[in-house]
Amino acid sequence: MPRGRYSLHDPHDHTPLGEEHFHCAPGPSGWRYVSQITTPSGDHSGSVDLALDELGRPIRLELHASSWQVRGAAIDGVTWVRTDPTGTHATEGNVRAHAFTGTSPAFLVAISRLLRLTPGSPATRVRLVAFTDPVLAPRTLDQSWALMKSEAHATDNGPLMVDEYQVSALDTGEQHVVHIAGDVVLAAPGIELEDLETPPSVFP
Repeated sequence: MPRGRYSLHDPHDHTPLGEEHFHCAPGPSGWRYVSQITTPSGDHSGSVDLALDELGRPIRLELHASSWQVRGAAIDGVTWVRTDPTGTHATEGNVRAHAFTGTSPAFLVAISRLLRLTPGSPATRVRLVAFTDPVLAPRTLDQSWALMKSEAHATDNGPLMVDEYQVSALDTGEQHVVHIAGDVVLAAPGIELEDLETPPSVFP
């Protein structure tokens, strides 16, 4: 069960946004990721609980940030309920999309599991619902993902397979690179892996 810590920062001006302390593991039904998010000063600011089925679809998502809450799942596309800090107003949403995304590294692993790309295959378009901080506002966006290469890197625990993805935002044309090993993000815009107690899990 990988357990560790990511640092989060603004991908444009590198302003520190906090840290995400996580653990994750594949299970009989798929994969689960749980994390607690802290501010740069160390205060608790939110949490992520994401479970995927064996095909990489989100069967349960629960997000907390700034007292806002989102619960979602892949139902008729993706469906979610967003609750305000007072708990008195809940709004439902549904979009013909493939998955969810947001600032957590969990979503990058989840999308890579859903798409299951092979090196050299054409870029694949994916429609996502992003929950944007600080109030988890939903926004639908389209990306294309391409697996540029998979390389083995030597480590103390044996070779580690690292996948390099090129991700393109289809509304702006902006491109960035994401490096993933198993179920851990090694590097991505706004995300740095600071600490990892156990090696990444290897998906079957």
